[in-house]
Amino acid sequence: MRRERLHKILANRGVASRRACEDLIAAGRVSVDGNTVRELGTLVSPGADIRVDGKKVVEPAKVYYMLNKPVGYVTTLKDERGRQSVGDLLKRLRKRVYPVGRLDQDSEGLVLVTNDGDLANILTHPRFEVEKRYAVKARGRVTSEALKKLRTGVYLKGAKVSAKIKVMRKGRDTTSMLVTVTTGYNRQVRRMCAAVGHPVLKLKRVGFGPLRLKGVPRGTVRPLSAAELDALRRLARRASEKTETEDADAG
Repeated sequence: MRRERLHKILANRGVASRRACEDLIAAGRVSVDGNTVRELGTLVSPGADIRVDGKKVVEPAKVYYMLNKPVGYVTTLKDERGRQSVGDLLKRLRKRVYPVGRLDQDSEGLVLVTNDGDLANILTHPRFEVEKRYAVKARGRVTSEALKKLRTGVYLKGAKVSAKIKVMRKGRDTTSMLVTVTTGYNRQVRRMCAAVGHPVLKLKRVGFGPLRLKGVPRGTVRPLSAAELDALRRLARRASEKTETEDADAG
């Protein structure tokens, strides 16, 4: 049977994100068949005895939840600075899961939570251009010129990024918009709006890939429905097939 990279196995079994699993390996906290492994990229055979801090890592059943993150929480399982975190909201699940992607502390809305490392990697990798949709309230009446810049692209530290924009309402002092992006730069939507002179006053993620925020009171989680999970898996399958085709063409 095909061997897999150790950090990928750990992530797939819900230990942590792939990057965090690499840190565990580098710190000497992971053993395979009784031997401590520190080398990143180590390939492991199926059925190997894998342990973290001496505790055997078994493959759990895959679980998928939608969280409605409130403002004021950071999107980590635990914050070293003592701030409220998504991990505080997930304790009631009593499952080893982690959030997929980021949503900054000042924002609220949809966060996917799972222990499926393969799916999480596809949904967050820039190569797959998964859509993130935000309900945004910006300061001022956003002009046609500013909207054009957002749609065609603005530069954030040398990278040109654009968004799909749908204006929902223009008030006297604010503009409400639905903003969709496929890249994931830190605080991207806020920085884009600020770059065209209309700082964000409120930001809520309402869509992630095929998921839409519904049926989840603020600060709570619910399992994905069968239809939502099927839609996510179809997206992941299309992304994988696209990657295989591109790699074959490149070769």
